[in-house]
Amino acid sequence: MSDTAELNTDSTPDLTKGDTITVEVTRPAHGGEGIAHHGGRVIFVRGGFPGDDVDVEITQVKKRFARGFVVQVNSASPHRVESRCPAAAAGAGCCDYAELAPGAELDIKSRILTDQLERIGGLTDIPTPELIDLEPAQGWRTRVRLGVDASGRAGFRKVRSNDLVTDVACSQVVPELIDGLVGPGARTFTPDSEVIAAIDDRGVRTVVEVRKAPRGRRAETILHVLEGDGRVEQTVGEHTWTFPVSGFWQAHTKAPGAYSAFIGEVLDGAELTDVDKRGPVAWDLYGGVGLFVPVINRALGAHVHSVELSEGSAEAGDDALVGLPVTFHAGRVESVTSQLPKPHVVVLDPPRTGAGSDVVATIAEAKPQLVIHIGCDPATFARDVADWSAGGYTLNRLAVFNAFPGTHHYETIGVFTRKSA
Repeated sequence: MSDTAELNTDSTPDLTKGDTITVEVTRPAHGGEGIAHHGGRVIFVRGGFPGDDVDVEITQVKKRFARGFVVQVNSASPHRVESRCPAAAAGAGCCDYAELAPGAELDIKSRILTDQLERIGGLTDIPTPELIDLEPAQGWRTRVRLGVDASGRAGFRKVRSNDLVTDVACSQVVPELIDGLVGPGARTFTPDSEVIAAIDDRGVRTVVEVRKAPRGRRAETILHVLEGDGRVEQTVGEHTWTFPVSGFWQAHTKAPGAYSAFIGEVLDGAELTDVDKRGPVAWDLYGGVGLFVPVINRALGAHVHSVELSEGSAEAGDDALVGLPVTFHAGRVESVTSQLPKPHVVVLDPPRTGAGSDVVATIAEAKPQLVIHIGCDPATFARDVADWSAGGYTLNRLAVFNAFPGTHHYETIGVFTRKSA
């Protein structure tokens, strides 16, 4: 059920793109917008927070809803503050919660998650979310992907645009990461390329150019190494991974350790049955370089099968985890899992689009006793939760990590067990 399903449209007044209306924002919506009502329509308000009274310019009108953006704040929410991000204040789409007090973020994000789980996931009995803030709230991003304009200047993309903010930096980024790359006096790059910069756990900065990717996709092939050797080293616990800077790693400096600790705590309390003398088996799906393999090994003594589409990431994991009982498989999850031994435990960290019905059904058919599902989008996570329920699994535990402070994004970890027969 969508946010518009509750409405009676019989008395909906006329509304036209370009109109300015005054509304009160009553609750948050997925995607960083606020929800208001005008006549019989839901109004999705970009830049609006619960408690705001605002003037909104309408940009889209449908029969049962409309969208717009704040042009004036008449009465501010008690949670509204001055923008914490210079780039966002200049129009960049990086920090859509820049004007939201940091202390209010987790509450709003958990409300959005609960709403999505009710509406899309169909849940009526939702575990109370465990709310986990990751510090710092600014200067937490140790890797960044920048656009480059036709003049060769690097910067941050504006909201719903390919135009760039090139004069000021985003507050998410570790300051030294983009010194000399963005702002007055910055170097120039190949026009219309993209720049990836990262500071790894050695404190070494690497800067590369990659080909500009279509919107919504990631370009991974490095065209030019401008600083460093094109590779990064990341350490969690006793293990260090070395891989191309264009490969995936968690953005927040504290995220890898925080997720690993949570997963380890869940697995430490797991009571597995029907384990033969060969020991338990675990699947680590969308596993990247195998970040979670060591904690699965330690907690369960399991042989882990890690499945990752990127051959380079799988090879990096294989190199880093020599000696551990793990087998890396490069390929699509839906293709590889049918060839693997049945698991007792599954950990999966799918992309923002979610795992999807086919993958969830394939895992459910293998009947793991415990599933730990990491989701970075509440709507696709809620859709996957509905599929888990249909596949015979119950959501027993829910954690919300504020791993992207200053933005509407966050990470969710759900713990599922098989329903009793």
